[in-house]
Amino acid sequence: MMAFVTGVVPVHAQDYPSKLITVIVPFPAGGASDVVARIVTNQMSRILGRSIVVENVGGAGGTIGSARAAAAAPDGYTLLAAAMGSQVAAPVLTPNVKYDSLADFVPVGIIARSPAVVIARKDFPAQDLKEFVAVLRQQGDALKQAHGGIGASSHMACLLFTEQIGAKPTLVAYRGSGPALNDLVGGHVDFMCEQSVSVAEQVLAGSVKAYAVSAGERLATLPNVPTAREAGINYEMSVWAGLFAPKGVPPEVIAKLADALDKTLDEPVVRETLARLGGSTPVKAERNPTAFDRFFRSEVARWAPILTAARAEK
Repeated sequence: MMAFVTGVVPVHAQDYPSKLITVIVPFPAGGASDVVARIVTNQMSRILGRSIVVENVGGAGGTIGSARAAAAAPDGYTLLAAAMGSQVAAPVLTPNVKYDSLADFVPVGIIARSPAVVIARKDFPAQDLKEFVAVLRQQGDALKQAHGGIGASSHMACLLFTEQIGAKPTLVAYRGSGPALNDLVGGHVDFMCEQSVSVAEQVLAGSVKAYAVSAGERLATLPNVPTAREAGINYEMSVWAGLFAPKGVPPEVIAKLADALDKTLDEPVVRETLARLGGSTPVKAERNPTAFDRFFRSEVARWAPILTAARAEK
């Protein structure tokens, strides 16, 4: 019996994938995680020869969808397209999280990186970043800052920004960055900080006003938006997205998924699409599961004290 059981997994791993794969995005459609996941899984499905369906399961800073993925059968047919918010911040900031991001998932590979853009409603009175910062400091909690849920990348990005400038706006939480951005475009909130991959088009269309990017240099896709450093603000960060599988997925399946992701990120159309939105693809040495696991653990260690301090201030 034991010989039979131990022989089953490799056989199934060799046949993988033999049916549709579901990738859970733990945020509503339209947010950065959703945009990146759809760009990448569309190409991965061609390489693997099987359809990949993106399922949006938003809420609670990405923890509801992440918990569902963690509880899925470890067969490689349910994956998680997560961001640093749901995997690094939310477990620290959200009570009663039903998963351990380090113990309950196996990293497949990093997908993309994207700096944050500080954006405001299009009729916000400040003309540049210095004026914007002055208004935030003066008006404080009279201004509404939108974010996609406690622990989401939009929450983390503004947490660092407002900490650097010494402002304390009123936070307005949404089920994801997509709904938050919609309300910003509608003028119902004042500003937010979100990944360039999900806001670049709105900035270029004039639907929102951009004041700064958190990159070390200006983005080619948003050349008129200065870096925060240009205004003397020490605000630099890159938001990452990655692909995870539930703990227990056979190593052979993880290897196939990682290979498909690696080939996907080599495709010019994928790289160009992400670049057009202000994102970037990681270099080859950073993509494999081992390298991504090492990076992921270092991110958890880096952010833990910052997030714990933010929780204590609440």
